[in-house]
Amino acid sequence: MKYIGPHVSISGGIQNAPLNAQKLGATGFGLFTKNQRQWAAAPYTAENVNEFRKNLSECGYSAKQALAHDGYLINLGNPDPAMYEKSYAALVDEMRRCSLIGLSLLNIHPGSHLRLISEEACMRQIAEAVNRAHAETEGVTVVFENTAGQGSNVGYTFEQIAFMINHVADKSRVGFCLDTCHAFAAGYDLRTKKSYNAVMQSLDAIVGFRYLRGVHLNDALAVATLGSHRDRHQSIGKGNLGLDAFRFLMRDERFEEIPLVLETIDESLWPQEIAMLKSIAGQE
Repeated sequence: MKYIGPHVSISGGIQNAPLNAQKLGATGFGLFTKNQRQWAAAPYTAENVNEFRKNLSECGYSAKQALAHDGYLINLGNPDPAMYEKSYAALVDEMRRCSLIGLSLLNIHPGSHLRLISEEACMRQIAEAVNRAHAETEGVTVVFENTAGQGSNVGYTFEQIAFMINHVADKSRVGFCLDTCHAFAAGYDLRTKKSYNAVMQSLDAIVGFRYLRGVHLNDALAVATLGSHRDRHQSIGKGNLGLDAFRFLMRDERFEEIPLVLETIDESLWPQEIAMLKSIAGQE
């Protein structure tokens, strides 16, 4: 079964995320653990934790159907020691929040070298931060999301994702999330069956599907052309990727039983997108 759903709001409390997903007919969902644009947030209360766990179960979800996402301010590749430590502390906080509410997957944007150090040095620093965080936490897998390669971000090639995974000691707690828009903007063409198969063959050979822990399902706005390094999401089937790319993915057995999370731009279309993707996958 494919776990399909959007990145849902946690407005009013983290405990509302499963309820918001259920209302949309989702079989999986993404969420932030706190306000994604702030460094700090109040700790969860016992009520937050208990209600989230209760709602997750009563809505029919398990931990493997949810993909948490870290905050936008975190940059584990920052060469400034103070900012690196601030980012590291925020990562550990996010991992502990996941653990409290019973989630096991935390998606992260790897980081940026800010054009002050090399890409390799940046990626080694990111992997070492994950190693440190693993030593301070339990049970939560860090999931590297591929980027579009905008600015000085790393993680825009499969080789870079593989490099960071290879430098994480505990392979049981590291994984990869494929963002379709980011992949396309980074130069991976998913639009035809032939090119889709070639990309997936490359992904398996370089990273390995054994590390795939989630997908962000996003079409690409007009400015996000193939290889443009422009991170601009669009609704499914309405952008440069087109509907065929999502047909290929939804019928691909390698994407079973992981969160397939919509980050598309028009929330009003989410129920329609979920229903359409379920239908393509043969689940409706």
